[in-house]
Amino acid sequence: MSLILTVNGGSSSLKCALFSRNTGNAECLYQFKLANILNAPVMKVISNQGETLDQYQLDMAEIATENRHQACLDRVIQWVHKQLPDSRISAFGHRVVHGGEAFTDPVLITDQIMQQLEEFIPLAPLHQPYNLKLIQACQQLEPELPQIACFDTMFHVGQPNVERHYAIPRKYTEAGIHKYGFHGLSYEFIQRSLESIGRGAESAKTIVCHLGAGASMCAVKEGRSIASTMGFTAVDGLPMGSRTGNIDPGVLLYLQRHYHMDADQLESFLYKESGWLGVSGISADMLELEQSDKPEAEEAIAMFAYRAALEIGRLSAALQGLEQLVFTGGVGENDNKLRKRICDQLEWLGIKLNKSANKEGEAIISKASSPVVVRVIPTNEEAMIALHAEEVLAEG
Repeated sequence: MSLILTVNGGSSSLKCALFSRNTGNAECLYQFKLANILNAPVMKVISNQGETLDQYQLDMAEIATENRHQACLDRVIQWVHKQLPDSRISAFGHRVVHGGEAFTDPVLITDQIMQQLEEFIPLAPLHQPYNLKLIQACQQLEPELPQIACFDTMFHVGQPNVERHYAIPRKYTEAGIHKYGFHGLSYEFIQRSLESIGRGAESAKTIVCHLGAGASMCAVKEGRSIASTMGFTAVDGLPMGSRTGNIDPGVLLYLQRHYHMDADQLESFLYKESGWLGVSGISADMLELEQSDKPEAEEAIAMFAYRAALEIGRLSAALQGLEQLVFTGGVGENDNKLRKRICDQLEWLGIKLNKSANKEGEAIISKASSPVVVRVIPTNEEAMIALHAEEVLAEG
């Protein structure tokens, strides 16, 4: 059996999934989740039915921090070779957060493309370095295998300039300082899911809410992104687990002048110290906040729901109406309380929530009489990567 291994890494985590090669249909065989890579890595192997098959701590005390991602990836490949001796990995598919203007489609990775992708590191400092580190790790471990990069920005290419451009001197806009949007692989998967549902779902005026510790929303019209909440970087838009979301840039000038913060301190403030964590002072995890009885936790949750409702209003204006709302992402798919908080603030848009359907997490959680259909659709970025990888390989 010929296989594709998808690779999706963060600063201290790694998610992989193993797919059988099958044009137009991504069949996942196993998922691999590795957490706490920089300290005491734990590897979990999950079947395609969602059953945990294996879970154990990896002994990496002797491995330098900068080599941990490659070492963890090596363990995944070893597991595949051992458990599936008659199969072979034929390609790697990578999630790469930033593709800039240069990459509007998945590409086969070359040395030249790697150099281009390194130029985008300042635009996505928390993600891009680790995406590229894992590409390099695959090159070291399996140098003969093709690698395909799939970009989180490519779904948003083509948004109108009135949405994409900032009100700044044109020379900076022409130099690439404008909105890019992210979570594109998730949005693309949701769009393909809507196409499989049919009956107009694929062409409706839709807002997709990808809600998790990293959160964004996207307005989709006739299957295309026309507006989104994230901008030049993935820190814009909604308040997230530890990211500020939208903030008056004057605040940053004030912090520089009165708190003497330098660029590194401001980056930490924006990406790691704010959001739900900063407001609550408790956690960047929504479940922990909902289990807390502290008023600061309630404030963080209420702020997130309020800002989500505001952004849905803005994106509805971009769409000139709203016909469909989709919740996805870890929080969007599983947190019925938060979905209710958001939808309760959107009755003016015509949303009528079916409370029991929402509580049960059904596929449609709006009432039959609701002018706006509200759906819950689990996203699958790994499947999207595998599909794109297969398409690139088939073209080659």
